[in-house]
Amino acid sequence: MKIDTRLCVLCRGRGYCGLAYCPIIARNTALTKLKGLTEKKEIYGSSPPSVFVGRIGYPKVRIGPSSPPLSGDTQIYELPESWLKLRIEDILDYRYSLITGYNYASVNQVNEKFVNEVRDIAMSIKPVEIEMKLIKPPVPIVIFDEEQPPFGPSSPIERFKIVNNPSIPKIIDSLYYDEIKAKDAIIYLYERNFPVSYISKVMSIGTFGEREKRRLVPTRWSITAVDSTISEELLKKVKGFQEISEIEVYELKIHDNLFISILFPRSWSFEWMEAWWPGSTWNPQNGDVEIEGDYEYYRGRKNYPSIGGCYYSARLATAELLLNKKRQATAVLLREIYPGFNVPIGVWFVRESIREMYKRGPVMKTYDINEVVSFLNKETKLGSAKWIASSKIIQLIMTEKKITEYF
Repeated sequence: MKIDTRLCVLCRGRGYCGLAYCPIIARNTALTKLKGLTEKKEIYGSSPPSVFVGRIGYPKVRIGPSSPPLSGDTQIYELPESWLKLRIEDILDYRYSLITGYNYASVNQVNEKFVNEVRDIAMSIKPVEIEMKLIKPPVPIVIFDEEQPPFGPSSPIERFKIVNNPSIPKIIDSLYYDEIKAKDAIIYLYERNFPVSYISKVMSIGTFGEREKRRLVPTRWSITAVDSTISEELLKKVKGFQEISEIEVYELKIHDNLFISILFPRSWSFEWMEAWWPGSTWNPQNGDVEIEGDYEYYRGRKNYPSIGGCYYSARLATAELLLNKKRQATAVLLREIYPGFNVPIGVWFVRESIREMYKRGPVMKTYDINEVVSFLNKETKLGSAKWIASSKIIQLIMTEKKITEYF
């Protein structure tokens, strides 16, 4: 979105431009923290804890610790589960301020000294004081990605030192030294209420699995793998429950996004669709609203969804709701993204928004699908006709009769 800079003078962060955040405030706040770093090679700070495993050049990838240039309680910098109520500029400030010192390693070099030290940081549940000596001053460039939260400046690392003892739970130590499969370790930690973001982080650094099969997993891949693995396991239980008794509709409006979930009293199926307005993150040019989506029926899907990792984040949040209700349903989720939302901040935003939406409870319950159509016409900008025309599952529901309807 092109913004008239004269408007910024009048606005001063009050949202006149229509964006969901103020890019000037976000940038300047972060640059204040990073002031002078373009000349420094030594960084001292409290890693939230945060580590990074890249994907470019796979199977030889970048890996290293990340930390802001300050000490104290920095957990919020790396805890997406706590970000939903923050302003977007605050989230960007935290992420802009993270400095990553990286080295290169092959993905099977999980026992190298450097990798082991980075793993010690990743496994900690509290901030870890570290010293980094970089080969050259970090370049103040921010990396945006569809799957993972933004990352700030980075530079090749000469060496780093862990100053205090990482706070590693005994359960994590046990899983690291045991020969438990990665999938089982993920479920084990989830069932013991470890945050999904923490599980994906320790997985990315080669913590789990049979010794000879352990690998470094790029950060963005590990996020999707954890969402997918947990939701698949939850759905095994969900599919054993009775169907919900009526149609339930949920809604959340946040940061120039609209989320809607429609649960139908049928066996498990799932569909996730997104409508991107011109001027939003993945539809920056003027033109038409772009609608994308993917779906699965009762037996699930075998290939990666074309719409990306947010599919699994939405599926996880939905599976959690149904497991808690001890019911199964066909779930159709819609998302409208408006021009004010024009910066990618990661799939955590989808997962946590949908969790919050379900937490608030349904805004409507009905036995009549026509009431759902009216709701979509009232609440969405796209309208029911376009949403239904884009939905494989809603079309199927509206045209297919269940055998019980004939009696």
